[in-house]
Amino acid sequence: MACHELGALRLGLMKIIGIENEAARIHDENEVGEALNNAGPIQSLAKADSLKDLQKFFDSSISDLEERVSKLSDDDKNLPYYRSLLILTKKVELELESHLKGVESFWKNLDEMHDYVHEIFPG
Repeated sequence: MACHELGALRLGLMKIIGIENEAARIHDENEVGEALNNAGPIQSLAKADSLKDLQKFFDSSISDLEERVSKLSDDDKNLPYYRSLLILTKKVELELESHLKGVESFWKNLDEMHDYVHEIFPG
């Protein structure tokens, strides 16, 4: 289950930040499997064109995962494993949010630095 979410996130990140690693791409495509061919958050996540879309589609994929796990019976022998996957994806979600805030802060700081240069060197 969650391997789909993480593999698709890696594929989307590779596309957005320009990582060209054929072995990693093939590995993640194999990990995600048929979900790459099915319309939905996993496919959209793997094909995201922006960091904001990446975050939006990852959030959607986690919602789908949470829904699937919530439908498991309490006596399902795999329930602890799937709950662990939810914890993992939550951690990744928080990390992604933190990184995106950092990139946005960097973007804002560039403007502030640009203004500062013009204060020192008007013209």
